[in-house]
Amino acid sequence: MERKGTKKLTEFLEIQDAQQARWEKEKVFEGDAFTSDPQKKNKYFVTFPYPYMNGRLHLGHTFSLSKCEFSIGFWRLKGKHCLFPFGLHCTGMPIKACADKLDREIKMFGNPPNFPLEEEAVEEIETSSPAAVDKTKGKKSKLNAKSAGLKYQWQIMASMGLSDKEIVKFTDTAYWLRYFPPLAIQDLKRMGLKVDWRRSFITTDANPYYDSFVRWHFLKLNEHDKVKFGKRYTIFSPLDDQPCMDHDRSSGEGVGPQEYTLIKMGLMEPFPAKLSPLKGRKVFLVAATMRPETMYGQTNCWIHPTMTYIAFESCNKEVFVSTRRAARNMSYQGITTGNAQINTLLEFVGQDILGVKLHAPLTSYQCIYTLPMMTIKEDKGTGVVTSVPSDSPDDFVALRDLKNKQQFREKFGIQDHMVLDFEPISIITIPGDSSFSVEEVCKQMKIQSQNDKEKLNEAKEVVYKKGFYEGVLKVGEYKGKRVQDVKKIVQQEMIKKNEAVLYMEPEKKVVSRSGDECVVALCDQWYLDYGESSWKEQVKKSLDNVETYHPEVRQNFLATLDWLREHACSRSYGLGTKLPWDEKYLIESLSDSTIYMAYYTVAYLLQGGTWDGSVAGPANIKPEQLTPEVWDYIFFKKSPFPKTDIPKATLDKLKNEFEYWYPVDLRTSGKDLVPNHLTYYLYNHCAIWKDDSSKWPRSIRANGHLLLNSEKMSKSSGNFLTLSEALEKYSADGMRMALADAGDFIEDANFVEKIADSGLLRLHSYLEWVKEMVPLLNSMRSGPYNFNDKVFINEMNKKLQETESSFEKMLYKEALKTGFYEYQALRDNYREMAMDGMHQNLVKWFIETQTLILSPISPHLCDHIWQILGHTTSIMKASWPTSDVVDESLSLSAEYLIEAVHSFRLRKKGILLNKYTVSSHLCFSPKAIDSWG
Repeated sequence: MERKGTKKLTEFLEIQDAQQARWEKEKVFEGDAFTSDPQKKNKYFVTFPYPYMNGRLHLGHTFSLSKCEFSIGFWRLKGKHCLFPFGLHCTGMPIKACADKLDREIKMFGNPPNFPLEEEAVEEIETSSPAAVDKTKGKKSKLNAKSAGLKYQWQIMASMGLSDKEIVKFTDTAYWLRYFPPLAIQDLKRMGLKVDWRRSFITTDANPYYDSFVRWHFLKLNEHDKVKFGKRYTIFSPLDDQPCMDHDRSSGEGVGPQEYTLIKMGLMEPFPAKLSPLKGRKVFLVAATMRPETMYGQTNCWIHPTMTYIAFESCNKEVFVSTRRAARNMSYQGITTGNAQINTLLEFVGQDILGVKLHAPLTSYQCIYTLPMMTIKEDKGTGVVTSVPSDSPDDFVALRDLKNKQQFREKFGIQDHMVLDFEPISIITIPGDSSFSVEEVCKQMKIQSQNDKEKLNEAKEVVYKKGFYEGVLKVGEYKGKRVQDVKKIVQQEMIKKNEAVLYMEPEKKVVSRSGDECVVALCDQWYLDYGESSWKEQVKKSLDNVETYHPEVRQNFLATLDWLREHACSRSYGLGTKLPWDEKYLIESLSDSTIYMAYYTVAYLLQGGTWDGSVAGPANIKPEQLTPEVWDYIFFKKSPFPKTDIPKATLDKLKNEFEYWYPVDLRTSGKDLVPNHLTYYLYNHCAIWKDDSSKWPRSIRANGHLLLNSEKMSKSSGNFLTLSEALEKYSADGMRMALADAGDFIEDANFVEKIADSGLLRLHSYLEWVKEMVPLLNSMRSGPYNFNDKVFINEMNKKLQETESSFEKMLYKEALKTGFYEYQALRDNYREMAMDGMHQNLVKWFIETQTLILSPISPHLCDHIWQILGHTTSIMKASWPTSDVVDESLSLSAEYLIEAVHSFRLRKKGILLNKYTVSSHLCFSPKAIDSWG
């Protein structure tokens, strides 16, 4: 590739290539278990969640894995025997969904595709079924792609620089597995990652060794009764016809099912004209509420006048009225007449059912009426909202507004008695606070109307929290009971009496990678029972011994453990390993990726350096020889030797590799994986090694998301950098400097391109200074150290210790600050103060220590400088510099002296400037001088 850019960048890229070639030749990052260190006191094993192989790696991946990378660079210098393996994830939906999407586009629009013009209007290709594709073959799509913010898969592939001829090959999922993994490895090697690449692998059954390992993993979970089967509510993609887990989503990661109670409000005669065809049938407007215990206070039902509603058949032949979106959700939960089917009887707008009379359960009013509300949203709930103004500030203010606006009532044909005859029903009391009510809160907050949205949200937070946690019911069968105690009881009673239905929908909008808006479905599925109490307690116990580096991360783990219950672990679409006892299902991607770190320890002996497992490794074991009993022997210390034709010495070598490297000393990841992958990681380690806590994880370092130049990274906005692009623009070391500087904490970090540029310049300045100084060392001052020398030594010791502490705490921005920027400033101060010249020993010591402590972050330049200093071995085999005790009194003396010298120089400069001004004035005539005043 022809390289463009500055001379400095070109020089760094050449240094980078040379050092990487040397490291690979010397195999400096390959690590085997030490048989001489049975106590494992010297080992350090780090892992990073393997990235998904449906494209090139980007800076977001790079930032998270840099935490691993800098850590292992530091601990190598501290004398640890380090291992950093790296896998490549292919399991799940993304590759399959993209391949199928590409295939549909070709069938619909040709090869190469003739995509529709932006101004033409029609249905979206991603939601087209195979049958629809056949019908529309050769026709143009009606979708306005630009306004919908969409991209065709073909265009996405073309944006990666792929030719039309090449793109066609990606309709085959196997081609993705051959194409992207080598590119990922290539980019990561160019970054200078300290990885033992012998241990790399791809997932799915395309790799028979890994496939065997995952099957063993699930057989053990099943043996320990951790895998269950039954109907469960789960986020589901109707287009893909299967559960949609976090990694299968293009948006909505972390979103789960939200439980509602569907309140059935019966339509009373006379029916409105639009619903007259339903006369004689039981018709219910169904409202989704999270507070069924407040239904004692219903005064009316809210309907949006212009929203579209449908009437459809329920499973027991009743008629329900809701939005079509809500009906779609219900059809996957056994609420409608058939699974995934909606028998639509009528379609109409809200105006058509305003002012109708309803019978609502629990309320003391004999009937209530449907009234207009303009703030109802179609993307949440059913579009039908039951009103409890005594418990809801929104309802209270909306009802008050309607009472005060006769013109608004008349506009929608609402008669006065439908509104004016209804007052809020006080249903909850707060012991010791008789003044507490929604009306009082609205007065205190001076809420004037429904337009005071921020105040209403604040009031709702106050009322709901206080009412639910402190409130006591003052009406109904459970009068005198605490609200939080009766919520579930009231719900179950209503369902039992056929007054309500249990209903679920996603907490927020979820879109699958196939472009499909997901629903909540009640599915027959295999699931991991993460809610099981003894398992959960075991995980909490394991967390006590996990270093999380930031208290927020620990709190996120604990919060996750509080709400986590079942997790669907099987699917029927995508790539992966088949469930051993039910092979019509695949194991989903968040379930097969929890203990694979154990597989790293033996992968190189099994696979022979091939990431797809196509060639047997040094152990000369075939995949079919890896029976469950063989895996047991490898991974369980006390497991008996299995019945096998594999030599015992061979299996003992695999067993020793695992026993030596495990447990994982550090796992790094983005904070978004705490509520899913990282928690499952803890669960599965506790389950598989339930009797051996020594195998449980030791530390987890989570970080925030990465911004690019203070803005969210986005391909559509153009604010995006792949790893490959960043390497070409800034070199590996320049990029790594900016990654270290980006941020250390759980908040979002910021990769600033100007910092990458300036970092590259500062590194180059350091290199040039080293090249200038090294030949001059022998001509520099030698002999005893003077005061300035001792100060320099003392300050270097101080910064060495501060930098070491930052590296230990994984605070790399701070390590860069003290270990490079401030360390360089020490040299500059010394050079300025050393009137009789710098001492040769100290210049050399400075260069050596500066190079060593910077090497975890900028290894290529540092190894190059290490050679300039005359070292014949790589800096990767060097040790962290030792430092002496810091003399604080000497530091204070030096600080005083530097300030005094600085003050003296400023005063001298001022005096000289005054002399210059006077002498200059003498060159002019007295008249000119007078004119200056």
